[in-house]
Amino acid sequence: MDFCQLTNSHSLLNLTSGSDKIAIGLIDGPILTTHSELEKNNLNEISANPPGGCSITDSIACQHGTFVAGILKAKRGSIAQAICPNCTLIIRPIFTELLSHNEIIPSTSAKVLSKAILECINAGAMLINLSLALSSPTIDNEIELNNVLDYAAKKGIIIVAAAGNQGTIGSSQITRHKWVIPVVASNFEGKPIQLSNLSNSIGQNGFCAPGENITSLGTDEKSLTLSGTSAAAPFITGIIALLWSEFPNLTAQEIKNALNITRKKRTLVPPLVNADKSLQYLKQFIN
Repeated sequence: MDFCQLTNSHSLLNLTSGSDKIAIGLIDGPILTTHSELEKNNLNEISANPPGGCSITDSIACQHGTFVAGILKAKRGSIAQAICPNCTLIIRPIFTELLSHNEIIPSTSAKVLSKAILECINAGAMLINLSLALSSPTIDNEIELNNVLDYAAKKGIIIVAAAGNQGTIGSSQITRHKWVIPVVASNFEGKPIQLSNLSNSIGQNGFCAPGENITSLGTDEKSLTLSGTSAAAPFITGIIALLWSEFPNLTAQEIKNALNITRKKRTLVPPLVNADKSLQYLKQFIN
């Protein structure tokens, strides 16, 4: 089963490659923007230091950022999933290129993340992808991040976040926030993989998406295959971007309502996203 079958997104992907009017904030590692299979149009970097992409191409930060970017913004027909290549990507590097290769999912502080989210919003992002985890939270920084997430909700900026890879029953400050859409990694049978975190808030507000042995862009012109919730999150981000591209006048809440039509009951395990069912719902909603 491929990712289109698991997410039921054949019709949506055949309908559109996205619109440059839909801007996605990608808060991650730096991206190898010169990659031959990356769609170069509408790539906007903010707060990049140094500017122009990766300085250490074999770093885990650069590999991770390029991998996630490929799921969203690779050229259709490339080695990556290439969900919404025509959308605008606002690149906000947040991870140092000296990250340890032992990190399954890169982490950052609540303070640094809060600043990055605000910068993406100010740069015009309509939705933001967080394939990351929080480290060493403090009470003051937690309050600041919660205020920023509240601000995103007020502004109608959708935030999609990896549920986490600790394999535990529990949530983070990000995935507990009611506005955030947490994403659990599933295998190609649609079941959560063992390392995915689960919780009541994740089950109630989130979705499952492909997250096992996902192939996307590497930094040496070869493919890179990773597993985990950070690989699953951009599938939901990309599907939202395509739906919003087709229905640009809808509010964030209306887009989220369309995603939630498959949600039947409260459970620790969120449902699989059903993109084409959401597409049909929005067509009827508009008519």
